[in-house]
Amino acid sequence: MPRLYAAPDAALADYARHAFTPQSSLAGGGLALMRQINADFRYEPFSTHVGTRAAEALALRSGVCQDFGHVMIAACRSLGLAARYVSGYLLTHPLPRPTRLIGADGLTCWVELWCPQQGWLALDPTNAVPAGTDHVTLAWGRDYADVAPLRVSFEGR
Repeated sequence: MPRLYAAPDAALADYARHAFTPQSSLAGGGLALMRQINADFRYEPFSTHVGTRAAEALALRSGVCQDFGHVMIAACRSLGLAARYVSGYLLTHPLPRPTRLIGADGLTCWVELWCPQQGWLALDPTNAVPAGTDHVTLAWGRDYADVAPLRVSFEGR
């Protein structure tokens, strides 16, 4: 069953094929797609909303980390690849630092792509870096809906 946020789509498959060429390895294609998204998309808060789907974010070419992640996951799934959403935090380093990573000081997300030779390859398309020890995982899921930071139910009587 396709997921709400990161459903496979023909336009996303076409977008992913630029990164996953016949000459690239699976890991190489994942790295190339991560860089491609970072280069093609503007990090622009409030350009999308919590319900924005990957196909919509692709058309807009802007969004926040959730949108970058959903585009990457849906693009990979559109090619038949396994990818998952990772919710977590980025370690904040004191200034001066050459470049501050987007998402530091708050909840953020990145993507993991399944590569049989390496296992889950963690990639942060928002910052165009492989996720490393500064990326602190809170949860894994199929998309944001599986790992929303807070869910509250209230029943009034």
